[in-house]
Amino acid sequence: MDTFGTRFRLEIFGASHAPCVGITLRGVPAALPLAPEDFTRDLLRRKSGAPGTTPRIEDDLPQLEDLRASDGTLTIRFANRNYRDEDYKDFTDIPRPGHADFVAMARYGSLRDGWFSGRMTLPLVAAGVVAKKIIAPLQIEAHLVEVGGVSTEDPAAVTRALEAASAAGDSLGGLIECCCTGVPVGLGEPFFDSLESLLSHAIFSIPGLRGIEFGDGFAAARMTGSAHNDPFIDAAGHTARNGAGGINGGLSNGNPVVFRVAVKPTASIRKPQRTFDFAHGRLIDYAVPGRHDVCFALRVPPVIEAMTACVFANLIL
Repeated sequence: MDTFGTRFRLEIFGASHAPCVGITLRGVPAALPLAPEDFTRDLLRRKSGAPGTTPRIEDDLPQLEDLRASDGTLTIRFANRNYRDEDYKDFTDIPRPGHADFVAMARYGSLRDGWFSGRMTLPLVAAGVVAKKIIAPLQIEAHLVEVGGVSTEDPAAVTRALEAASAAGDSLGGLIECCCTGVPVGLGEPFFDSLESLLSHAIFSIPGLRGIEFGDGFAAARMTGSAHNDPFIDAAGHTARNGAGGINGGLSNGNPVVFRVAVKPTASIRKPQRTFDFAHGRLIDYAVPGRHDVCFALRVPPVIEAMTACVFANLIL
């Protein structure tokens, strides 16, 4: 079991190749209205089946246990029905390049592949649906801005890039931007629990992420102070620009909190790679079997929104 949060606490369980995945939430307000249909929109945004995503299709129907009013406990489960253990039989002897197979065996003594799967982001999205209700009217919107370096403003070029990567048995990464509006001033702490620290912790809990930047981000290293600063334009603290990404001194400043996240290319690819066969002690050419996303960044925006909402739920509660 893995946990995150304090006032709004997430306890994730299950595995990609177990009977179910799920999450237990603690700190849910007893009066919060919740129904299975509340989860439909975000779960569909994460669902596989579209071009560039894995052909593994699951129902992804949330099973909600009754909210326990005494401590605000709610458990949400999702059944796994369409998994194939035989796709993973080689990975103990031949750990996949770029995957968690090798480190999992070193740490736990067994593969534990299902713990590191993108399937585990499904219950995170469910938690985010609950968190979004708690933090309203604060709004969070994440969207894909690049696929393999190609702007999503050119959908045809994105389609061509996905098709080319798929034909080559390869994969692509992506860039996601998240904007949070209606954020009150003063959320966060000056140092170890700064708003950037809390968001970064939550975002890096999502498998396969490689970087995060706020506002001007890494471009600030090449800017002057006069170019990067955000001059105030009114007594409410609104600024002429938002190079800080809505955060100063670890605290929200009342402007939109804006950050971008880099998602790596899917590690499991059909293109042969030169790697090590641990069982026979030799280098081999290995193509990973199974069903995998060409670009799993396509399905990550609702997961980004979910973990961001959980951070704000912790702070607001």
